Amino acid sequence: MVDQAVVLCGGRGERLRPYTDSLPKTMVEVAGRPFLASLIEQLGEQGLKRFVLCTGYLGDRISEYFGDGSGVGTEITYSKGPGSWSTGRRLFEARAMLDERFVLMYSDNFAMFQLANLLDQHLRSEATITLSTVRKNGGNVAMGDGHVVYSRDRSEECAHVEVGYMIVERDRVLAAMDLLVDAPDVDFADVLVSLSDSRSLGAVQIHGGYQSISDPDRLELSREFLSPKRILLIDRDGTINEKPPQGEYITRWEDFKLIDESVNAMAQLAEKGFQFVVITNQAGVARGLVDQSELDRIHVRMVKALAEKGVGVAGVFVSPHHWNESSYDRKPNPGLFLKASKELGFRLDRVLYVGDDIRDCQAAANAGCGMVYVSPNGETEELPVSTMPQWTVESLGEAVSTISSFYGKFER
Repeated sequence: MVDQAVVLCGGRGERLRPYTDSLPKTMVEVAGRPFLASLIEQLGEQGLKRFVLCTGYLGDRISEYFGDGSGVGTEITYSKGPGSWSTGRRLFEARAMLDERFVLMYSDNFAMFQLANLLDQHLRSEATITLSTVRKNGGNVAMGDGHVVYSRDRSEECAHVEVGYMIVERDRVLAAMDLLVDAPDVDFADVLVSLSDSRSLGAVQIHGGYQSISDPDRLELSREFLSPKRILLIDRDGTINEKPPQGEYITRWEDFKLIDESVNAMAQLAEKGFQFVVITNQAGVARGLVDQSELDRIHVRMVKALAEKGVGVAGVFVSPHHWNESSYDRKPNPGLFLKASKELGFRLDRVLYVGDDIRDCQAAANAGCGMVYVSPNGETEELPVSTMPQWTVESLGEAVSTISSFYGKFER
């Protein structure tokens, strides 16, 4: 188990000036509060309740805001030092506060990581550090052949970049640091290079990209992404429209019948500011039973018909793949959820998905979002394990209040 997070938040943040002339980088406002508050909240929701903040430049601004952490439901201690300390030195000076195993964070990146997946990979690989990475051309991490290579410099040979969210074995890392010239006054990147060379570095890929506040342009993108949004993800067949018999498909608009009760519920939510994103499997295309152009026509007409009811659809994401293709986009895989998040700019852990099939529930769990499982006959199935909330209802109308409450708690 791991329940401690250590955050490196002592740097000057030169690229983020003039914001950092009077604030530590991680205290810059994002979505109505300091960026660090979003990180602490995210980690706390995954069971990390104890924090060590390694502060430096204007560190008192951080401790004055967060105090002992009780105001944000956590326990916070501080390892304070001058802004001139290297990241390696900052971690070294905090060593007496560190658990044997902890999560190490940077204070300027945000990604949709899942602690359970990261910990599982870390324990299986027996690595000294397991990184969280995101695909990026010209990155600093190469993954393959069971060997993770970390580079201080960006390279076209590296298809991933590490973004923090790493699990660290304290004693082994301190021992590796001690072997470096000039230790402990080294960059933490030097420690990662050393562990890479000794093949004791692991990595997990996070799908869905990452946000950063490292410069003013990225700060604005992060502000937009992290701002609360009333976007409800929803399945199509059996949820919005009447479901065809098993093994059959709706092949033309004339056979597409909206479910009145669902549309009425969607209209109620639209009045509360909700927009909708449709995520649907349509294997009939791959099977040659549904024409792609007609499927496009169905969706254009569906969006128009819903708009006439006051229901706005922000996007329709379709997997036309056969179930034998093992497509990452086909539910229960989360590919379409990740695409929607990237294109429309929303956090998956701040939205719900509505569907009528257990595979919808599995897809939501895999994507890291919550779930409303619509079971018209009141039948319940065992829902997949998820860190996010899940509800079973007999109709979408029954869930309107629950959905509104879920989104409302993130709005400040």
